[in-house]
Amino acid sequence: MRLVHSLIALALLAPALVSAHAIKLGDRVPPVGVSDRGELLYQQDKFSYQPWNSAQLSGKVRVILHIAGRSSAKEQNAALIEAIKAAKFPHDRYQTTTIVNTDDAIPGTGMFVRSSIESNKQQYPWSQFIVDSNGNVRKVWDLEKGGSAIVVLDKTGHVRYAKEGALTQDEVQQAMTLIRQLLQ
Repeated sequence: MRLVHSLIALALLAPALVSAHAIKLGDRVPPVGVSDRGELLYQQDKFSYQPWNSAQLSGKVRVILHIAGRSSAKEQNAALIEAIKAAKFPHDRYQTTTIVNTDDAIPGTGMFVRSSIESNKQQYPWSQFIVDSNGNVRKVWDLEKGGSAIVVLDKTGHVRYAKEGALTQDEVQQAMTLIRQLLQ
């Protein structure tokens, strides 16, 4: 009987152990700014950067994708990104914000990572891309190195879903259902 109680207690604690990040459901994401690089802009066929901070995350339903500057991190949640692309959410009420931690890139690949981000910005100009050269967001949000995290925000900027690591197919469906509900 004790083993059963121990297993139940461990099962109840497991989400807390897995969810070690500083992002809490119902709250806003912890405040953080990125001034070295920052938000990538593409205007009149030219790229530029402007400082970015998390206070700018309200006003639209958002999916924040925080990834290390590695292709392995990008692949972790490619299924969700593909589902979002296929859903064609309205740009006036929805935005994907991709934060790329180029401080956590394989040495010597930073230029290639930034080139890939620029290509994505050209292809999806309505999406927001943040280049975090110092890893500020990962540090403040207490995210794992080398990985990927997904955060869904409602239009007031409050966290409605958050997970580090790869989402399962069921979790992708749950996130998509939540986004659709938040857009109604």
